[in-house]
Amino acid sequence: MKISFNSVMPVPLASIEHSDKSIWGNDFTLNKGEKVVLNASSGKGKTTFTHTLAGIRKDFDGDILFDNQSLKTISPEEWAILRKEKISFVFQDLQLFPKLTVAENLRLKNSLTNTYNDDQLKHFLSELDILDKWEVKSELLSMGQQQRVAIIRALTQSFDWLIMDEPFSHLDEVNTQKCLKLIDNRASELGAGFILTTLGDYHQFEYNRELNL
Repeated sequence: MKISFNSVMPVPLASIEHSDKSIWGNDFTLNKGEKVVLNASSGKGKTTFTHTLAGIRKDFDGDILFDNQSLKTISPEEWAILRKEKISFVFQDLQLFPKLTVAENLRLKNSLTNTYNDDQLKHFLSELDILDKWEVKSELLSMGQQQRVAIIRALTQSFDWLIMDEPFSHLDEVNTQKCLKLIDNRASELGAGFILTTLGDYHQFEYNRELNL
């Protein structure tokens, strides 16, 4: 699935001056399989970008197309299918269920597609050094541990695009590299792309493309 931006400008950001390299107000297309970093300082619209692609925000001028369909014409039922099969997210606020254990959070998402069994989910946790948190409630985890759970949860479905809003903000570089490796392997396995927003740290990863806000 390709994503095309046609002169998109979020209404709350219209009064802010944007560079000629900004994605806002310009036309460009992202093709499936691209590994993209979106670099911007705070307040430029990184979260607005991710929420718009998730269909959460609709307050923008211009148009965004998934393949040839405008986001403005996608029904709630179609969004449910897109979020189940085509686009996966790691939001900045993570959106884990705090009263559920790590296992329950992962199983709940995984149950939509039955992509993995418990042993495979535990393998992901082991890869990111949090296997011992399997039966721990999410609210008792550190922010860095919660970020790793949210990343794993996002990988428990098929997707054309994985969109992540500052997913490593509470991780040290060692754990960031482990997460990037897991993300890259899963995206490559699916022939999928990913978009990662950042405040400027590229984490030594060779992205195919850089976007600016």
